Amino acid sequence: MRVVLVNTNRIEPPIGPIALDYLAESLNASGHQTRVLDLCWADDWSAAVDAFFRREEVDLIGVTLRNTDDCAYTSGCSFLGVFSEMISALRRASGAPIVAGGVGFSVIPEEVLDLCGADAGVWGEGEFVLPRMAAALETGEEWRDLPGFVWRAEEGWRRNPPEQGDLASLPVMSRRWIDNRRYFRRGGQAGIETKRGCDRGCIYCADPVAKGRRIRLRPPEAVAEELERLLEEEIDHVHTCDSEFNLPPEHAEAVSRELIRRGLGERLRWYAYCAPKPFPPELAGLMRRAGCVGINFGVDSFDVRMLRVLRRDHGPEDVMSAVRACREQGITVMLDLLFGAPGESAESIRATVEAARRSGAQRIGVAAGVRVYPGTPLGHRLGRDDPGLRVVSAGGPLFHLEPGIAEDVFGLIDEAIGDDDRFLFFDPSRPAQNYNYNANQRLTEAIGSGHRGAYWDVLRRLDEER
Repeated sequence: MRVVLVNTNRIEPPIGPIALDYLAESLNASGHQTRVLDLCWADDWSAAVDAFFRREEVDLIGVTLRNTDDCAYTSGCSFLGVFSEMISALRRASGAPIVAGGVGFSVIPEEVLDLCGADAGVWGEGEFVLPRMAAALETGEEWRDLPGFVWRAEEGWRRNPPEQGDLASLPVMSRRWIDNRRYFRRGGQAGIETKRGCDRGCIYCADPVAKGRRIRLRPPEAVAEELERLLEEEIDHVHTCDSEFNLPPEHAEAVSRELIRRGLGERLRWYAYCAPKPFPPELAGLMRRAGCVGINFGVDSFDVRMLRVLRRDHGPEDVMSAVRACREQGITVMLDLLFGAPGESAESIRATVEAARRSGAQRIGVAAGVRVYPGTPLGHRLGRDDPGLRVVSAGGPLFHLEPGIAEDVFGLIDEAIGDDDRFLFFDPSRPAQNYNYNANQRLTEAIGSGHRGAYWDVLRRLDEER
């Protein structure tokens, strides 16, 4: 079966489509002829689609939607319009079935399919089911009953329950299917997974919706082998794509030890998303020896009441302890704060900003407005007439901003931050402090001049150089 996988993500700085790299590996291992059409690099993506299909015969088209939008209340930027245009162009260029997938797609699959007109979609991971669909198409067998497929029945879209496969059964990831060197030059880092899924109950997070609520682990040896292959391509700055690298901490320790055993900690500089709890001090030491140089902790708030609202299971003391452990090991720390959930107040904002200031973190990201995704606890909780719901632009993403602070939320945050330049703030009136990575010209130019690493750390170093 001749399969082409299409990357539709064209944001700047560019982010390598790791999902297509992994999916192409699985398709190839299953005996299918696989190509990747990466529209990120096309000056004219429509012309690139036409040119590709004039020279290639294709039996199945897989299209990835990494993000539905940039998750920023201040921009309200949706990617669904151009995604739909790309599906239409693919439809004109080829008669092959078109299957949509990706993390963004998996959050709202029926809505995306209604909008874009693809034939079907894969809800969740595709490595285990897309090769089976390709095989079924090749032999003329039925494929609509495969796990995780979203397909059109007479009564409308039908969503099959997903089947989460054993990550240890995946083939060795060669990382040869996309131009990772080019993404590294233009994007400053590469991505890697050590696990999938999240079992936490945060009210706003779409990761459990898209990736499953059961944490499934990759063998540490497979992670290390993949990193060695990236190093062979002279890619030495990497960011984990896990929901939280330290859940469970035993697996994070095992991965770190495997990297240390292979001497990769001396050659790699890597970053991770982590939960503030559990984060034992000894884990920070292992991660640093394994090459970790930066951690982004999703903190959201230091206000105990708001942490309960958000269903976070850490407390302020856990954040302080985690930051202290990292600083003692020489790991740079970023904290992410999120304001605007139901019940937010001027007092909770001020208290959180002040606690973050005292934490010792080198960078603190601040976002106002909570993205509301269907299938999340927040999405279930809020009715359509909730006064906190807001749409920034027509047809754009949905956010919640507590009505009691909505009128002057940017002023409240700005006043609380003052002149502390450690804070990165999604405020349209403060472009120099903007850390919305989508279309961030300052960031793009920095990477072009040689900066590498997590985007927040690149911005930190830029400020220190001034």
